[in-house]
Amino acid sequence: MRGISISELGTIDVMKLVTNLPKPTPTGKQVLINVKYAGVNPVDTYIRSGAFGKATPEFPFTPGYDGSGIVHQIGDQVTQIKEGDRVWFVKCLTGSSAEYCLCNEEAVGGLPEPSSFEVGAMIGTPYMTAYRAIFQKAHVKKGETVLIHGATGGVGNACVQMCKNIGCRVIGTAGSTEGADMLVKLGADAVFNHRTDGYIDKIAKSGEKINVIIEMLANVNLQSDLELIEPNGRIAIVGNRGNVEINPRLMMKNEITVTGVMAGAISLEELEESLQCKEYIKQGLQAGWIKPVLWKAFELQQIGQAHEEIITNKGAKGQMVLKI
Repeated sequence: MRGISISELGTIDVMKLVTNLPKPTPTGKQVLINVKYAGVNPVDTYIRSGAFGKATPEFPFTPGYDGSGIVHQIGDQVTQIKEGDRVWFVKCLTGSSAEYCLCNEEAVGGLPEPSSFEVGAMIGTPYMTAYRAIFQKAHVKKGETVLIHGATGGVGNACVQMCKNIGCRVIGTAGSTEGADMLVKLGADAVFNHRTDGYIDKIAKSGEKINVIIEMLANVNLQSDLELIEPNGRIAIVGNRGNVEINPRLMMKNEITVTGVMAGAISLEELEESLQCKEYIKQGLQAGWIKPVLWKAFELQQIGQAHEEIITNKGAKGQMVLKI
């Protein structure tokens, strides 16, 4: 089958488009999906380059965890999914940048009409990560004010939508005018440009009482977060690209909780946790308030360009997908 193969870690050049990948066969509780679109997330680039440590798969491997498609074949122990179902998936076992991929049943969610396959490919890692950050780590409640520090990417978009859905006041930061406009359309109550000088002071002087911060670039922003947040606030770190120096006394004085969130880390082995998240996403899709924002769609052979842009862009404006 056609797909992307990686035989060594490195730059985008290690990703090769091939036509002779073996087509997997599902057994037990596994599901074989005919992939229509694959999601593109920063974590994919970290794994490809070797920055993800022990999480690197065995060579050769196909990149990508997320995607959408049609169930082609199921194992003999699958009970909740049938052949022909439209689905989205996360944490696939064989890589989503190929015509077919293998998933555990717990990692697959239904994609209700009229949601497109492009939408389905943008659900997995971003929305499951957002769910974990908001509800399982930061324990966000109705009526609280939440700062999404870096809100224009996939996880940031999902956080805005989820927080607005439960009745929070949402402050978002963006790196461009287009990104700021997108956040307003998603329902953000206030937006600041994090590429302008003094934007932290503007937030501090705005009178906002920030209870929770979802942080996408902790190595740059964590000290500022500690200065902005209210006493007994919670900071959930979703993204980081280096070291940071902070003053822990701010955490002590104001009894601030700082916690890490691993991308897509909802345990698929813990079935109840996974089912709760998938049901929440299903309801959001059906009700129409879950609306992933498509920024760019690439052909499969353009995967290198997608990997470059998701890391080097100067202001995300939604998500990227690969058409398989």
